[in-house]
Amino acid sequence: MLKQPLRGLSCAALSLPLSLLAACAEAPAQTVIPPTASANASAQSKPQASLQPTAPLPAQSFAAWRDQLRQEAVRAGISASLFDRAFAGVTLDPSVVAADSSQPEFTRPVWAYLDSAVSPARIARGQALIAQNQNTFMQIQQRYGVPEEVLVAIWGMESAFGSHIGNHNVIRSLATLAYEGRRQAFWREQLLAALQILQHGDINPERLIGSWAGAMGQTQFMPTTYNQHAVDFDGDGRRDLWNSSADALASAAHYLSNSGWQAGQPWGFEVRLPSGFDYSLADPDNRRSLAEWAALGVKPLGGALAPTSAGESATLLLPAGHRGPAFLLLNNFRSILRYNNSSSYALAVGLLSDGLRGGSGQVQAAWPRDDRQLGRSERIELQERLSQQGFEPGAADGIIGANTRKAVRALQQRLGEPADGYPSLELLEQLRAKR
Repeated sequence: MLKQPLRGLSCAALSLPLSLLAACAEAPAQTVIPPTASANASAQSKPQASLQPTAPLPAQSFAAWRDQLRQEAVRAGISASLFDRAFAGVTLDPSVVAADSSQPEFTRPVWAYLDSAVSPARIARGQALIAQNQNTFMQIQQRYGVPEEVLVAIWGMESAFGSHIGNHNVIRSLATLAYEGRRQAFWREQLLAALQILQHGDINPERLIGSWAGAMGQTQFMPTTYNQHAVDFDGDGRRDLWNSSADALASAAHYLSNSGWQAGQPWGFEVRLPSGFDYSLADPDNRRSLAEWAALGVKPLGGALAPTSAGESATLLLPAGHRGPAFLLLNNFRSILRYNNSSSYALAVGLLSDGLRGGSGQVQAAWPRDDRQLGRSERIELQERLSQQGFEPGAADGIIGANTRKAVRALQQRLGEPADGYPSLELLEQLRAKR
């Protein structure tokens, strides 16, 4: 069936850890698409009703909390002996709490992120793996409709093609977060789902490892996502996302398929905007057909993979504002966002998949590399000042989401500037001058 078994392949690509998922790519630049899903594929998945979490009492000792969880897990069908084996020697992990509470001041610009994520070494390694295992990829595509280059792009981004899957004890990490993390109910849900995985027999407790946040395997699934979407593609009776690349890749394809992936369609493509273009149209809520975008003068750059229908709807993305490249994003881009809700991540997957298909995988237009990104404290200040000026950016949390971009766009329109919704240092300085 395979030229060689797709299990535990080594990776010669670069190792660039993604903060939340312990993945291969460097931490992405600020998310610029509003949430349509969680930051990871996992948060869309829900456990069975009997496993719905309840927040622990803050004053409880860890031992008392664990005993309470044991009773809940046993009622939900988890073997008492399995629970005891999974929790044997488990203590709180201070490094996990520190990682959960850390808020990096600065984020890498999207161009620096893409430079690393879509590297020639990663493209070459991915193409070699496709060639070695063509039969398996063909079978996965026949079953789920997701092409090999997209799956390999995710594989490379998430775990450096299976070589960086994390080394944290998942039960210990999730127990720590469920006991004293910032979102205790969410982490308790994940912990109970991890116990379900063990109960199912896919892996032994001693081998249940992942990122500090509990993302597991070569495609970095959270436990609830695993329970909904992991598949046994190699037919050995276990859904093994750690050691079976066939299972991991097919599981990712299953997830994308259930997230609305449209077979035969691209993720999007880079475009050129006409002079005098209305940049306020670069709003994720503004979906137009490709024919309508063409009528506005939006043209694909040379070599772009065109969709099959001019009626296909798309949104316009300006990841670095009007001074940088522009992309029309199709429905499959949204499916990638369901996997990881960062537009920089989804853009990297799209470009990397283009490179694996034989294209350059590189952005053609120039990035504004002289533009300094706002730090987290500056983004919070921007949101606070926008609110003071009567705009509605949402919570001052340093996350540039849909509401903040709408507020920035409204301010830019008032100032007579290109209304691209891009939070620049220059714009913050103009707000500071309005004291």
